[in-house]
Amino acid sequence: MNLPETLKYTKDHEWVRVEGDVAYVGITDFAQSELGDIVYVDIDTVDKEISQNDVFGTVEAVKTVSDLFSPLSGTVLEFNEKLDGSPELVNSDAYGDGWIIKMSIGDTSELEGLLSADAYRELIGQ
Repeated sequence: MNLPETLKYTKDHEWVRVEGDVAYVGITDFAQSELGDIVYVDIDTVDKEISQNDVFGTVEAVKTVSDLFSPLSGTVLEFNEKLDGSPELVNSDAYGDGWIIKMSIGDTSELEGLLSADAYRELIGQ
C-alpha cells in the first residue's frame, strides 16, 4: 500500500498535500483499491467556501458512489480537469495526476488534526 510520508490523511480516506497556502486533495491508494474502477468524478464546489468535513463532491465507481469529505476549511479553487476525460487516473496515480481538487487553506490549525502516514496505516490495518 502506497502511503507517502509527506502527505496528511483523514479517517475518511482523503489525502492532503500542502504547497504554500493551497492544498491538493485526493483519495488514498487504499480508498481507490476498495472502490474499484473509478468511472466518474463529480465536483460541484469550485469557487465555493467549504468547511472541514463538508462533502465537496463524489467519486463514482462501477458498483458504488462515495462522497468526498473536505479535510480542511477553505475555498475550492480548482477541479483537476484531467479527471473529466480520464477518471481512472484516481486509480492509477492516486497521489499524482489523480488529485481531485486544489483548495485554499482557511485555517492552518486544522492541518494538525490530520493523520500522519503511520497513523493512517494503523487506521486501515496495514
